[in-house]
Amino acid sequence: MKDKLKGKGAVFLDRDGVVNKVLIRDGKVYSPRALEEFNWEIGIQEAIRRLKDMRFMVIVVTNQPDIARGKMSQNILDAMTEKVYSTLSVDAVLVCPHDDGDECTCRKPKAGMILEASKKWDIDCQSSFVIGDSWKDMVAGRAAGCTTILLDRFYNQEAECDHKVESLGEAVDLIIKNKL
Repeated sequence: MKDKLKGKGAVFLDRDGVVNKVLIRDGKVYSPRALEEFNWEIGIQEAIRRLKDMRFMVIVVTNQPDIARGKMSQNILDAMTEKVYSTLSVDAVLVCPHDDGDECTCRKPKAGMILEASKKWDIDCQSSFVIGDSWKDMVAGRAAGCTTILLDRFYNQEAECDHKVESLGEAVDLIIKNKL
């Protein structure tokens, strides 16, 4: 990764619902399981560009339990991750492929992926942000010492966060305002 960013803040983005669109079936939220279902959220490229302009590392942290559940293949997940790397200017994509019963330290709401990244790239979590669309993202961010920003969705009304915004663009505006 980029050594010039060591010791700086980062923005940790959840994948499904922040970077790419979630699927809604019968009022329930699902992650894409096929590459053709993997579509960008509105404004993601611009949001990442603006964060990079502010010299933040941008790291995607995502739970993908469909791997452990046998509902998606590792090859499909790898293709989605490659699409993120080839299209977006992210510094890293960290994936937890485990299910709740695996009791790993990386699965959000645990802060393992964020703490791993902070150690590996000397990230200051106190100067960092987590943007997510679920309570798990918010709990993980707080546990790591980051400021949490929740994208307001019909399925996350009870999630506790530091800030709640309507859009990814608003989240970036808030980060830039607080960084200056």
